[in-house]
Amino acid sequence: MDVSIIIPLINEDESLPELCSWIESVVTKNQLSYEVILVDDGSTDDSWGFIERKTKENAHFKGIKFQRNYGKSAALNEGFKAASGDVVITMDADMQDSPDEIPELFRMIKEDGFDMVSGWKKKRYDNTFTKNIPSKLFNAVARAISGIQLHDFNCGLKSYKKKVIKSIEVYGEMHRNIPILAKWSGFRKIGEKIVEHRPRKYGVTKFGWQRFVNGFLDLATIMFLGKFGKRPMQFFGLLGTLFFIIGLGSSIYLIIGKLISIDFSLTNRPSFYIALTTMIIGMQLFLTGFVAELVSRNAPERNTYLIEEKLGV
Repeated sequence: MDVSIIIPLINEDESLPELCSWIESVVTKNQLSYEVILVDDGSTDDSWGFIERKTKENAHFKGIKFQRNYGKSAALNEGFKAASGDVVITMDADMQDSPDEIPELFRMIKEDGFDMVSGWKKKRYDNTFTKNIPSKLFNAVARAISGIQLHDFNCGLKSYKKKVIKSIEVYGEMHRNIPILAKWSGFRKIGEKIVEHRPRKYGVTKFGWQRFVNGFLDLATIMFLGKFGKRPMQFFGLLGTLFFIIGLGSSIYLIIGKLISIDFSLTNRPSFYIALTTMIIGMQLFLTGFVAELVSRNAPERNTYLIEEKLGV
């Protein structure tokens, strides 16, 4: 199969008929063998009713229905599990992503050899203060931390080699950071394509400031797990040792001062208590690393690694 198109959705019964018809027209015109996986993330409208009717009408369409709302990352993860196409394309269901982008996204994976291509909505029709500015800020931080030079990490319109989506796990709000997850899994040929961002025709945005904050928290989680997920002691142990040495050195300096001069006040100095607190923090960080190392070494996936190829094994 050429392409799997994964569409996470919630309460999009107005847009689904037009979107699905448009996708059918594009893939048929370009002679692509395809499947469309519609993942209903706990809709309360007639979205699932439409999906049921569509799957009966056209066997290329498939549906997954969550019992309740779990979020976009969960919907994408289930779609990734079900996908069987050589190229996997994700897009939103609100008609702001154009299905006309599908052929070029497919070509960039198959012919240009990209592992992943992320859309860039260079011209946006979203609210400047509630969405555009927070998005630019998040993207700037993500670029600086990850080293991946993308303008729009969170664009829903992306394409992947099948191997990429089978090698990553998306949860929480991690869908914003899929390019980083792909990079940490060893897929470094990540491209970008300017895509059309269409004005919203149906429904309302699901974006909010809470998701913006969660995006930064998940970004920090990914960076930590990518570098220290299998060796947490190297992070916490280093910080703990550093804090402990600073606190111990300060305490020794103050105690020596007290021994040299009887008039030297020790317990009345804030620096004395800061030094003790620093030592305690250092010990706590070291113990945190020790416990995390024990957990890591006893985890069932402690020796699970992504292997690209084997010869003679």
